[in-house]
Amino acid sequence: MARRAEYDHLLILRFSALGDVAMAVPVLLAAIKKYPRLKITVVSRDFHQPLFERIERVDFHKAMLSGKHKGVLGLWKLYNELKKRNIDAVADLHNVLRSKVLKFFFSIGGFKLAQIDKGRADKRALTRKKDKIFKPLKTTHQRYADVFAQLGYPIELQGDDVLRPLKMSENINGLTREKAEQWLGIAPFAAHSGKMYPFERMKGVVESLKNTKKYKIFLFGGGDKEKQQLQTLASSAENVINIAGRLSFKEELQLISNLDLMVSMDSANGHLAANYGVPVISLWGVTHPYAGFYPFGQPFSNALLSDRIKYPAIPTSIYGNKVPKGYENAIQTISEETILHKIKEVLG
Repeated sequence: MARRAEYDHLLILRFSALGDVAMAVPVLLAAIKKYPRLKITVVSRDFHQPLFERIERVDFHKAMLSGKHKGVLGLWKLYNELKKRNIDAVADLHNVLRSKVLKFFFSIGGFKLAQIDKGRADKRALTRKKDKIFKPLKTTHQRYADVFAQLGYPIELQGDDVLRPLKMSENINGLTREKAEQWLGIAPFAAHSGKMYPFERMKGVVESLKNTKKYKIFLFGGGDKEKQQLQTLASSAENVINIAGRLSFKEELQLISNLDLMVSMDSANGHLAANYGVPVISLWGVTHPYAGFYPFGQPFSNALLSDRIKYPAIPTSIYGNKVPKGYENAIQTISEETILHKIKEVLG
């Protein structure tokens, strides 16, 4: 009789985007907790590796999709690399052309496969203007969990399926110094303008917060233009610190995990903070939590929403990339006072 392997080994495919990859973390934590004989290898872009470094029995394999794993031949190379890991099944949490090609190779190899149901029909019904069906859809976290169930590993997501705070590097400690105030993260940007609170109004929020002297405020952003905007905001006060471009992604996660609160748009930073059990206040423009992308374990009361009486077509799209004429300023129906009140309420 053949000796049973020490672990069941699942391969997880999810290449992008950062927020979507981050949303897999609570699901992996729940699976590892429930199934002590389960081992998982995540296949994603190199940048995403720090998301999974602290999860027991979870390994990472770099998908170099712009390099040696580019195109069908590159995916064949990737398949042969992954096959050597002695996996038992493949969970496709992405369901795009690249993952479909990989699944085809794995099917030839006789591996068990399962893929995410993205619920496209329900999402179209939620986002269309005419005959809109406005109801909460299954969360992306649950859609990921459903893929595990297809492979024989049903899991129930719990609010405590989060990571512990990380130890911060000397580089971070040099920026933050001692924690004499509550630490508040603000991530004012998003991939699409329809999801982003006007910078000048967010500037007013930061001005009000810094004047209380109760908080140390950390500003998160990415591109060169964003860095410059954040630097002008941070230069006027010692208790406002611009993080953009000063930390590695791994260090950003260390800082985020030690925050008392994160304020973000419908964007990746909210998911990153939620993965560590950090309270998240999220601002929603032309998107809506009903689409299933709400940060994990957060009370719905922490979502600040645009006025749907004035803008009834919300959500106009799933990702915020479609802004109908007249909806450009929908997110401005969230007042600065509302944001400030919610921050004070959450932080007590």
